Amino acid sequence: MFICTKCGICCKNIDKVPELIDFDLGNGTCKYLTKENTCAIYLSRPDICSVEKMYEKEYKNFYSKDEYEKMNLEGCKILQKNYKVK
Repeated sequence: MFICTKCGICCKNIDKVPELIDFDLGNGTCKYLTKENTCAIYLSRPDICSVEKMYEKEYKNFYSKDEYEKMNLEGCKILQKNYKVK
């Protein structure tokens, strides 16, 4: 299972995700990101926002679940490093 650190960086860069254009406040931040860096629509969030759903829907034929989760974790680490999040 993918563990989110709840830093909010991915939700502050949705302008790079075409599927989320309708969720963008206009500055790249998701309109459903709360002040606590949680998702206000977590239970009904788009599939693109769920590592588990995207694995099953798009990537299970290309990667093992472990590989896919590791790639997502690496992406998180890169974003956190670029935005100086500890």
